[in-house]
Amino acid sequence: MLVQETINKLKSLTELDIQNHWYFLDEKLLPPPLAIDNNWQKAIANEKKYLVWEKGNKIRWFAQKITIPDHLNNYPLDNLSLRIGLTWWAESAEIYINDKLVCEGDLFDSSSRVLITNNSQPNEEFIISLKLVSPNHDIGGLMSSRCLYESEYNTIDPSFVANELTVLSQYIDNFYPEDKIKLENAIQLINWNNVNNQNSFNQSLIELRNKLLPLSAYIKNRNFYLLGHAHLDMAWLWTMDETYTVAQRTFNSALNLQKDSLSLTFGHTTAYLYQWIENHNKPLFAQIQAKVKNNTWEILGGMWVEAEVNLISGESLIRQVLYGQKYFQEKFAKYNRVAWLPDSFGFPAQLPQILSLGEIDYFVTGKLHWNDTNKFPHGCFWWQSPDGSRIFTAMSPPNVAGVMNTNPVVMSDYSVDWEKQTGLQDIFWLPGVGDHGGGPTRDMLDVVKRYDDSPFFPQVNFAKAENYLDKIKDKSKGNIPIWNEDIYLELHRGCYTTHGDQKYFNRYCEKLLFQAELFSTIINVLNHNYQMCVKQVNEIQFKIDDLWQKVLLNQFHDILPGTSITPVFTEANQLWQEVIEEGELILQDCLKAIAFNIDNTEKELPKGAKRVIIFNSLNWKRSEIVEIDVDGKQYQAKDCQGNILETQISEENKLLVFVNNIYGVGYTQLILTPAQEIDKLKPLKLETEFILQNEFIKAKIDPKTGNLISIYDYNIGKEIINGQGNELQLFQDNGQYWDAWNIDPNYEKYPLNNPKLIEIQWLENGKLRQTIKIVKKYNKSTFTQKYILNCNSPIIYVENSIDWREEYTLLKVNFPLNFTSPKAYYETPCAVMEYPTTPKTALQKAKWEICAHHWVDLSNDKYGVSLLNNCKYGHDFKPNQIRLSLLRSPKWPDPTSDMMIHNFTYAIYPHQDSWQDAKTVHKGYELNVPLQVIVLEENEHNADILPSAQEFLNLGSNNLILTALKQSYDDHNQIIIRCYEAENKPANFLLKNTLNLRVHKKVNILENALNDIDCKSIKPCEIATYVIISESEENV
Repeated sequence: MLVQETINKLKSLTELDIQNHWYFLDEKLLPPPLAIDNNWQKAIANEKKYLVWEKGNKIRWFAQKITIPDHLNNYPLDNLSLRIGLTWWAESAEIYINDKLVCEGDLFDSSSRVLITNNSQPNEEFIISLKLVSPNHDIGGLMSSRCLYESEYNTIDPSFVANELTVLSQYIDNFYPEDKIKLENAIQLINWNNVNNQNSFNQSLIELRNKLLPLSAYIKNRNFYLLGHAHLDMAWLWTMDETYTVAQRTFNSALNLQKDSLSLTFGHTTAYLYQWIENHNKPLFAQIQAKVKNNTWEILGGMWVEAEVNLISGESLIRQVLYGQKYFQEKFAKYNRVAWLPDSFGFPAQLPQILSLGEIDYFVTGKLHWNDTNKFPHGCFWWQSPDGSRIFTAMSPPNVAGVMNTNPVVMSDYSVDWEKQTGLQDIFWLPGVGDHGGGPTRDMLDVVKRYDDSPFFPQVNFAKAENYLDKIKDKSKGNIPIWNEDIYLELHRGCYTTHGDQKYFNRYCEKLLFQAELFSTIINVLNHNYQMCVKQVNEIQFKIDDLWQKVLLNQFHDILPGTSITPVFTEANQLWQEVIEEGELILQDCLKAIAFNIDNTEKELPKGAKRVIIFNSLNWKRSEIVEIDVDGKQYQAKDCQGNILETQISEENKLLVFVNNIYGVGYTQLILTPAQEIDKLKPLKLETEFILQNEFIKAKIDPKTGNLISIYDYNIGKEIINGQGNELQLFQDNGQYWDAWNIDPNYEKYPLNNPKLIEIQWLENGKLRQTIKIVKKYNKSTFTQKYILNCNSPIIYVENSIDWREEYTLLKVNFPLNFTSPKAYYETPCAVMEYPTTPKTALQKAKWEICAHHWVDLSNDKYGVSLLNNCKYGHDFKPNQIRLSLLRSPKWPDPTSDMMIHNFTYAIYPHQDSWQDAKTVHKGYELNVPLQVIVLEENEHNADILPSAQEFLNLGSNNLILTALKQSYDDHNQIIIRCYEAENKPANFLLKNTLNLRVHKKVNILENALNDIDCKSIKPCEIATYVIISESEENV
C-alpha cells in the first residue's frame, strides 16, 4: 500500500466529514435547539463544499444530531475524546452543544476544535448547533466540519499516527528520497485485519513507529521556535474602544495560560497600546512588566504603532521609532531589538537605515506571503538601504486567515518550504488568533505538546523572537542574500489612494509639526539668548510631543491607508483636527513672537502701513509669490532695502508680491504702504485664447476639453506635451475582494468616459500670476481645476477641488510627454528610487502602481519633467508618460469612502538636465511647505532685537534637507538637528547659524551618541542627526 493511501485510510478510522449533514434555519431569536423539527431545511453545499448564505449581517442557524457509532470503518470508537473541527467565515459565531454555549468566534477567530466529550460511548447523542452571522460585505460560510476522535495525549490513535507519517513523508520526499523505501516497507507492518480490535490494531501502529524510529533523527534535528502571538489591529472593522477591551482580554488570556504552561512565551507590539494599558489597567500592566523581566513576555516592534510605512515621511518613521523605543526603555528597561510589522502594505528602502539608527537589530514581516504575482524570493536576508545600512530581515510564517494554529501537518509543510528556501532547520511559528486579538489557546498548546513528544515531529521550544533571530543569523553567516531596494507588496496597491482625506491630513500635519517644532525651538534659543518675553517656551515641546503621538496613532496601517469602517475615520478626523488646530496655534504664536522682535526697517511707518514678515521653514533660499490678506485694499510693497516690488491683486482680493531670495530657515520683511491705485486683473471673455505664458514656457489649454495641448519650453525650443496633458481618466475599478485595498489589475481594460468640460474662464492675467479656471462634469461628480503660472517659474500648478460621488471608479490624471526616458525617478521617505519605464522582469512588471511622495520624474540626459503633488501617492509610468492616481471609490469596509470634496494640488515642472540639477527635491518641498506670512499692524512691535531679515541657520550643503530642529527627548536643554542627503551624492554638514549654536556630537535617532570620528561627512542618502548646543557651553 502506498504511503498516502495508508495515511488516508488511517484518518478514515477516526475522522468523519459531517459537512453534508447540517440543517439550517434563518431565525433571529431562536434558542439553541434540542431537536431538529420540520421547520429546519437540509443545507446543500456548493461546489467548494461550503455552506453559504447571503451577506449583510444575516443570521443563519445550522444544526445536526451526532450519534456516536460503534466504529468507523470497523475501528471501535469507545473511550476516545470527540471533538468537532469547524471553520467558518462569519461576523460572529456561537457554538452550542445540547443548548449550552461552548465556544464563540468571529471573522478572525474563525476555526475551532470543540470538545464534545472526553469519553465517547456508542449511541451517545448530541445536538450541535451553530449561530453564524454573515459579514456585512461578504457572504457567510461554514467551510468545513469534521468529527475528530482522539486518544489521550500520551497514547496514540490512527489519526495521530497518520499525521506522524505525513510529517515524516514530507521530510523524506524533500530531503532524504533514498529512504523512501524504508517508509514504504515499514507501513506493511500495519495489521489491517485487526482493525476491529482497538488494542490489537494500535499495537501494530506501535510496531510501525518502532520500525521507523531510526528515521526519527532526521526530524528531531529540526527545531520549531514558538512565540505566542495575537496580531491586534488598533482599528479596522472596529473602533479603538473595542481594541482596548480586546487587548485586555487577550493579555489576560496569555497570562492565565502561562500559569499552567510555564514555558509559554508571548509577544506583542505597539507602545501606544501598552501606554493605554498602563493608564487604564495598572494591575495588568504590572503583570506584563514582571513577565518581561522574567523573559516570558517579549515587547516587539520598537514603534509607537504598527504603522503604514510607505505613505509616511522619513521623519514620521523616525518618530515612530523614537517614541516607541523611548517608551519601552522607560517602562521595561530595554530598547526593542525586533521591528515587527506583520501586516503593513510594503516597506520603503530607507527603513533598514532608520531601524538601525533606532538600535533595532532585526526586521520581521509576513505580509509578503500575500503577493499576488511573485513569491518573494528570500526567507531571510540582509535588507540594505541606499546609504549601505543593513538590517537582518526574516519572513514570519504565512497567516492569511487570522489564525495560526498548531496543526502538525501545516507546521511541517511550512518548515519544509522554509528549509528549502533558506537552508535553515530552525523554524519560527506564531500560534495564536490575530487581527482582533485572542492569542494562543489551550488547545493549541496541548496539540503542540503532544507532537513535541512524538519522535516524528521537530523539537518544539518557546522562545523570544530576538533569540530565534540571533540563532538563525549566526547559522546563516556567509550565506545570506542581500536585498537592496524597497520591499514591494504585490497587492493592496489601492492603499496609496483610498480615502484621500487621510492622506491629505497626514501630509499636512507632518509638515505643520515640522514647522511648529522648528520655530518653537528657535524661539527657545532666542529666549535664552535675548531673554525675550515668551511665555511657557519649555512646555511647547511637551505639547508637540503629544501632537506627534496623535499623528503617529493615525498612521496605523488600517487608518492611513483608508481601509477601516466609517466610525474609525470619524475618530481619526477628530485627532487630525486637534493636531491642526493646536499645531497652527503653536506655529502662529512662535512666528508672531519672532515677528514682534524684528527690527523695523522704517522707524516711522506711514499711517495705515503694515509690516509683513515672511518666514521660510526650508533650509534654502526661495523666490516666490507671496499672498497677503489685505481685504482687497491696495498697497505698495517695499523690501528690506527699500526696493519697490511688483504687486498684483488676486481674484480673491489678496495682494500678490513677488519676493526674491527669502532666507532659508529665516525670514525677510516687507513694508506695505497704502497706494492709490494698482491695476486689478479683469477676467477675460470666454472666447479668448487660453494661453499661460512667461519667460520660461508657453502653455496652451484646449477650449473644448480643458486639457493641456501644448507646453512649449523656450529654453530648449521644444514642445513637451504629446497629446492631451492633464487629462482626467476614469476607469471601472471593482470586483476586488479587498475592495479598499486593491486596484483591479485589469482596470485599463475598462475605461469610462472622460469628464466633459462645462466651463472655462480666465481668473487672473497679471504680471505676477496667470490663472485659468475649468470645470468638468462626469455623472454625479464635479471637477474644478485652476491652471496657475507664476512669474519667474516654469512650473504649472493645477489646483483641484473635486466633488467626488462615484462608486467603484478610479480617477487618474495623465501627462503624455514628447520625449522618452528609460527610467522613472521617484521620492520615497528620505530617498529617491528609480524604476524602469519598460519593465522586463516579473518583479518589475508587478510594480505597476508605485508609491511616491512629493514627486516623480522622467528624465533623459538632457531634459526631464517632474510631477509634484501635495498629498497624492500612487503613480504609474511608461517611457513617455506619467500618471498620478487621484481618487478611488471602494464600498468596503467604508461605504462612504472618498464621497466628499477633495482639495489638492499637483504641478508639472519641465526642466533641463537631471532631477538633481533641476532641484526637483526642493520644488517638491516648496509645494508642501508654503511660506508663512505674518502681518503686523502699526502698533504691533515689541523690540528691535532681531535684524530685519536673517537666516537662522544653514547646513552648508544644498543637497541636505532639514527634517527636524527640536529639543532633545531626554534633555530639553539640548537641541537636535536632523537632515538627510537627498541627491545620491556626498555632502558635508557645516552648520552656520546666527543662534550662537555649535555641533556637539553626532547621534542616532534615539539621540544616543555615535562613534563617528568624521561626523561632518555625510554619505549619499544618509540620515544624520546631531546634538547642537550653545557656544558658551563646555564640552561634556
